Amino acid sequence: MPNQDGHRRFGNIRKRESGRYQARYPGPDGRMRSAPQTFARKAEAERYLSLIESQMVRGEWIDPERGKIRLQDYAERWITERPNLRPRTVHLYRWTLGRHITPHLGDMPLNRIDTPMVREWRTRLLASGVSVTMAAKAYRLLRAVLMTAVKEDELIRVNPCRVVGADQEKPAERPVLSVPQIFDLAERMPDRFRALILVTALGSLRWGEVVALQRCDVDLSAGTVRVRQAFVEHRGTGLILGPPKSKAGVRTVALPKAALPVLKQHMGAYVGKAADAFVFTGESGRTLWRGNFNKLVKWPESVAAIGAAGLHFHDLRHTGNSLASRAPGASLRDIMARMGHDSPRAALIYQHTSREADHGIAAAIDQAVERWRAKPEEAQ
Repeated sequence: MPNQDGHRRFGNIRKRESGRYQARYPGPDGRMRSAPQTFARKAEAERYLSLIESQMVRGEWIDPERGKIRLQDYAERWITERPNLRPRTVHLYRWTLGRHITPHLGDMPLNRIDTPMVREWRTRLLASGVSVTMAAKAYRLLRAVLMTAVKEDELIRVNPCRVVGADQEKPAERPVLSVPQIFDLAERMPDRFRALILVTALGSLRWGEVVALQRCDVDLSAGTVRVRQAFVEHRGTGLILGPPKSKAGVRTVALPKAALPVLKQHMGAYVGKAADAFVFTGESGRTLWRGNFNKLVKWPESVAAIGAAGLHFHDLRHTGNSLASRAPGASLRDIMARMGHDSPRAALIYQHTSREADHGIAAAIDQAVERWRAKPEEAQ
């Protein structure tokens, strides 16, 4: 605000030839800085300077020069500097950034990106045919990048990604096979891949985990498989063998007894004697590639024959998770351990109440009511 002699205590305001007002103020280093825009009225410029002054007093002021870095440059550096990212995740982030984010926002300085701009960007994605799921993934990536700019690097003061619901996906419900369908599908596979279907579905394994199993990971006596590594397919590099998706992914999974005879026969017929021999390979003995598997086993025809047209291989894991969630006495922690998740979020998806279970509960209540009606005193 101005002093008695007409001069401001903090900053200064001058009227430009255009008739608009420019506000300037000194930073903590003594250098003068200009507001990023001019103001139509002097009162607006005064309010701006008062806001900047209060931010400095509270220690919340951020030098606008720091936020002039382009989003594309900052986001690419952000991906490079993220610790412990799996190669597949790095590839996915770079693809999402280049396909859906930088073509629209890449040249914008971080401090010029605001919430209306983010909202418009998301609207344009959806209007161009990008799915809600993909738009949500892109939004979450952008939000994570800008959150680092706020919290860690202090390049901007607030994260502009505040569009309600933009981070939510609405994927279609994936099919779940019945137990007879699982065994029917296994029987329709070439002999060397029958155990692959059973171990994946009944053990709730991911593709990368099941094809990375080695002889030393299988204990037929105990009826378990040990998950300690996983293959990741990286475009341009090939198959990369590394740790599972998360720390919780390292686990030992018990298989139902019904799967063990098929697995035992498979181990004798198709797996080398060395401890590090891979359990599931192609006819040449090489590691299986996910992209070649469907054609190799005539997957579309097989899943259509069991009444599950459109089934994805990953739906076998989904099936196993659903079966596990319905096991009597299975706790949330038990399901998380079997799935290889360190967060309860995914496990909770499988603990939804099924219609069949709900009818079972209602039937049990009916039985209690009938017992009470028949012998009120005894039921009491």
